[in-house]
Amino acid sequence: MEKILVTGAAGFIGFHTTKKLIDLGYEVIGLDNINDYYDINLKYDRLKELGIDRNKAEIQEKRVQSMLYPTFQFIRLNIEDRENIPALFANEKFDQVIHLAAQAGVRYSLENPMTYIDSNIMGFTNILESCRYHKIKHLVYASSSSVYGKNEKIPFEETDQVDSPISLYAATKKANELMAHAYSHLYQLPTSGLRFFTVYGPWGRPDMAPMLFAEAMTSGLEIKVFNNGEMSRDFTYVDDIVQGIIVTLQNPDNQGNGYQLFNIGNGAPVPLLHFIECMENALNIKAKINFAAMQPGDVPNTWADTTKLNNLGYKSTTPIEEGVEKFVQWFNEYFKNKNGLD
Repeated sequence: MEKILVTGAAGFIGFHTTKKLIDLGYEVIGLDNINDYYDINLKYDRLKELGIDRNKAEIQEKRVQSMLYPTFQFIRLNIEDRENIPALFANEKFDQVIHLAAQAGVRYSLENPMTYIDSNIMGFTNILESCRYHKIKHLVYASSSSVYGKNEKIPFEETDQVDSPISLYAATKKANELMAHAYSHLYQLPTSGLRFFTVYGPWGRPDMAPMLFAEAMTSGLEIKVFNNGEMSRDFTYVDDIVQGIIVTLQNPDNQGNGYQLFNIGNGAPVPLLHFIECMENALNIKAKINFAAMQPGDVPNTWADTTKLNNLGYKSTTPIEEGVEKFVQWFNEYFKNKNGLD
């Protein structure tokens, strides 16, 4: 049984990835700093689903055993902690690392740049150094489709030029890819970067469109639709993303220089207005739309060419209609329970 470290385990993708790894029989240590970028109650509720007691998880640096899964433990820790992160690696002797912890959000980076440098640059360096010194067999880390910037050629391919980021968030993710390349080259550390494309699904982030739209629509409020609705996104259901992470984890590049990059998306763009139609159908509510101009740091279209990851066995199988229905089902159940109506 391999031991896997998952950073960002209380986050959206980290939670789902951790659950899948446990189900597959891996021993998992989950790590998260539980920052307040969005509602920490959602993060603790995700951990509760994994059997982690909130009162214990709130304590920094405390190892918490899952009450549901014997092979899962959680620890609250900052990835930029240059004393405790290396000590954790030394004590645990991880086989592989899935690094999903980061400061997320394009728009937040316009107002809080230092947060991104601390987490996405300093934190990632700390993870790389720990992987290097403790002979980790494979580091899988989260990059982002935002590295493609204003590229107009679609679909986006891993070989495309990505030297023109239009947000600091995107710049930090591009920096992560370059740093990983250097560590793979210098220290023979196999690294695999995953450029995620618009992930959605149950337990999703409150700052992303599905949750924002669902909350507004169920409250009778307007939803803000940017670029006058002339946008499309390669919406990718979270279960498909997790499948891609597992496929990547199980396929390090041990033949070349150890460095890999993959797009991980649905492979088909969805017009934003069609996504809203799916939300309307699932919620049985007509959206009140407030059309607005494009936001700084945003792009009109994303579309992943997933051929490279498909060749390893990845396949996105969830249509947007089905994925939105599953998200809305979770949304209704979660907030019904939170509001004491169950």
